[in-house]
Formats: sequence, C-alpha cells, structure tokens
Amino acid sequence: MSRCELTGKSAVVKNLVSHSNIKTKSRALPNIQKKRIFSRSLNQMVRLQLATSAIRDMEHMGGFDQFIVQQDDAALSKRALAIKSRIKKKINTSKKN
Repeated sequence: MSRCELTGKSAVVKNLVSHSNIKTKSRALPNIQKKRIFSRSLNQMVRLQLATSAIRDMEHMGGFDQFIVQQDDAALSKRALAIKSRIKKKINTSKKN
C-alpha cells in the first residue's frame, strides 16, 4: 500500500452509494509520486514518496526544510525521520557558528 512519507496519507475505504441506496465498498488511493527534493540546509537531493497535496503544502510553507521540521514525528516514515534529524542537526550547528 502506498503511503506519503511526510504526511502519512494512505488509502481510505469508502462506500459508493447508488440511487437505490445500495452501498458498494471501494478504496480511494492518494496521488503518491516518487520525487527528488532539494534540501537547502543539507545541500543535496532527497528522494521520497510524497502525496501531491504534501508537495503543494511544502511550496506554500516555504520549502522542504521548513515543512519537514514543522511536521510531527508520528506522521513521518523512518527515512523522513532520519532526514529531519539531519536537517535539525545542520541548522543547530549553523546557528552556533
């Protein structure tokens, strides 16, 4: 099952209801894309599976680094958590200098 690595968005089960009120189960899959995103603080490209809604939110918030730092850890995947910790470490070392 595909899942966004930043927001945790995944497939949901829903009912298609006909005119005669017959309910048919179906799945709504999120639009997941494999993307390479540039991290300014790490100065390198990062490859993640993202929902297109997360990509739009990222652009609205001002970039990948700001978006991932503000995300809660429960929604992030293991790879995204590792990237987030590297970004935080890099930001903290640059503030000290």
